[in-house]
Amino acid sequence: MLINNTSALVQKIKDRKLTSVVITTHHKPDGDAMGSTLGLCAFLKHFVSDVVVCTPTDYSENLFWLPGNADVLDFEAVPDLVAQKVALADAVFCLDFNRLSRINQLGDLVRESKGVKVMMDHHLEPEEFADFTYWNHQASSTCELVYLWIKDAFGADFVDADIATCLYTGLMTDTGNFQHNNTKPFTLRLAADLMEHGANHLDIHANIYDVFSLDRSKLFGYSLYKKLEIIPECRTALIHLDRDELRKFNVQTGDTEGLVNFGLGLKDIVFSVLIIDRTERVKMSFRSKGTFPANEFAGKYFEGGGHRNAAGGQSTDTLEATVAKFRQAVLDYKLELQAI
Repeated sequence: MLINNTSALVQKIKDRKLTSVVITTHHKPDGDAMGSTLGLCAFLKHFVSDVVVCTPTDYSENLFWLPGNADVLDFEAVPDLVAQKVALADAVFCLDFNRLSRINQLGDLVRESKGVKVMMDHHLEPEEFADFTYWNHQASSTCELVYLWIKDAFGADFVDADIATCLYTGLMTDTGNFQHNNTKPFTLRLAADLMEHGANHLDIHANIYDVFSLDRSKLFGYSLYKKLEIIPECRTALIHLDRDELRKFNVQTGDTEGLVNFGLGLKDIVFSVLIIDRTERVKMSFRSKGTFPANEFAGKYFEGGGHRNAAGGQSTDTLEATVAKFRQAVLDYKLELQAI
């Protein structure tokens, strides 16, 4: 279901009535977050003199190659400059998240900004903070939405090779390299469109997936050999990592990305969770197959949400208490998991 009330915004952009725009995305941005923000940034520069991407935190080094990345401002690194940009912006575009709490302290600055707020997102249950919304929970990614918004409102001729590269990156990563069930025939046609606009799928794949450190490879091996547990009666895989283990493998931002997916590669497993002690709180990633609602589970027990088959959560309890709570909670879904 598409919600699009951006016609007045589109006209304002075409009339060049915006002079300063900030584009932001969620905490610890992934490929879709950075691809959509940088792609939109490159497009808006056709119409707006001052456009900048401001992230609430750092992000994985395997995204640093994206066109336009050198100009990104990290709020944690330069908080005063980002605060100034947000305060003076005519518009703040919020991409790949739908609640201001997802951008930490930056959310308060965005809420207080006098500029109009624009939300482009594909997650469920959006918060009503935006003046303009382009939202569809059935979209594969926010990059898909950005492409469709540009194409339908301004024309696909504006999509150059840099923009196509950014948007293909998010499309590819949010579909799990086109393996998740959010990959539809339309998704692949859209990927082909972006390739025709200049996205080199081989280079993008190599830059995203073939650049990880030896420490990360060792972390994955250790996690699968030493930490992977199976809860057979619930067809569930569980990995949990403490702070000492993160230090042992020199874990950097993005190093645990994708680890939770390995559980779903096991025969008869339909639900997988990765639980990590991040010091300030315990972070959780959920993945599921079929009809099992990972987002519902995350929201009910762990202050989380997301998509049906890919969700996240968190806990302020200790790692041990969080793992124990998960073990107990998943038993409530034993029959449902067995039936999938």
